[in-house]
Amino acid sequence: LTVASYYKDWAGIGGTANFMTCGEFPQVGSDMNSCWMPSGVIYNRNIGKVDAFDPNLITEHVRHSWYKGDKAHHPYQGVTEPQYTSYEDRDRYSWSKAPRYDGNSMETGPLAAVLVAYAKGHPEVKKTVDYVLSYLGVGPEALFSTLGRTAARGIETKVIADKLMDWVNELAENVKSGNTKIYQEWQMPDEAEGVGFVNAPRGSLSHWIRIKGGKIENFQLVVPTTWNLGPRCAEGKLSAVEEALMGTPIADPERPVEILRTVHSFDPCIACGVHVIDSKTNQVRKFKIL
Repeated sequence: LTVASYYKDWAGIGGTANFMTCGEFPQVGSDMNSCWMPSGVIYNRNIGKVDAFDPNLITEHVRHSWYKGDKAHHPYQGVTEPQYTSYEDRDRYSWSKAPRYDGNSMETGPLAAVLVAYAKGHPEVKKTVDYVLSYLGVGPEALFSTLGRTAARGIETKVIADKLMDWVNELAENVKSGNTKIYQEWQMPDEAEGVGFVNAPRGSLSHWIRIKGGKIENFQLVVPTTWNLGPRCAEGKLSAVEEALMGTPIADPERPVEILRTVHSFDPCIACGVHVIDSKTNQVRKFKIL
């Protein structure tokens, strides 16, 4: 907060419009509606209205990515076939797909989680956010920025850390009462499909699987960094980072540290865009381990 006090102009730089979080820390089994950090979707910075999170509205676009095809697919029907062109290609320019929620670009991560929790009246989050805003002498609109995104990472960390002892104590009571179960018995079905969600430190992460004949038929990952740093979609809508960088004032074009400030505030995972491929033949190397 001390550092932020000297950079309050960044409360008006690097913002996006739409936010999505799948929620985290379900309090009742796998019921995501019971998450201590709630799920939700915010459109156009309107924290007065939080829509319910619906996984069925997720699609992934490849129109501007180094993959075959132009059509968007729901992750259950996702296809990942590399088709690299070149770094000079201005039409297809990323190894990341472009996830969209109901056709919209979304920011996910600590800011999305904090905004949804704040809008829903989460006591611990609201108290901490209000303290930060008061300390800096800014209003809630300052959250929609590089400064707000950076502050949200600390806010999320603090409220979760403060809650940890409650969960540790619950675990200790379970053990004392003889409840030492640590895993769920499970058997692979012949045919099924399923998805797992977790709100990782970088944002909403989901793994989608289809099983057929007792084997994995399709497996797709929709990860926080593709949500935030993916390319444009088929409709030309910018990703969260692309949107956040628009209009950023640059003091020295030869040393554009302002770009780094905003990009770093998303904490991008570069491993999400790494592929081992022959750039001339587009062949994915196959290895057999004996």
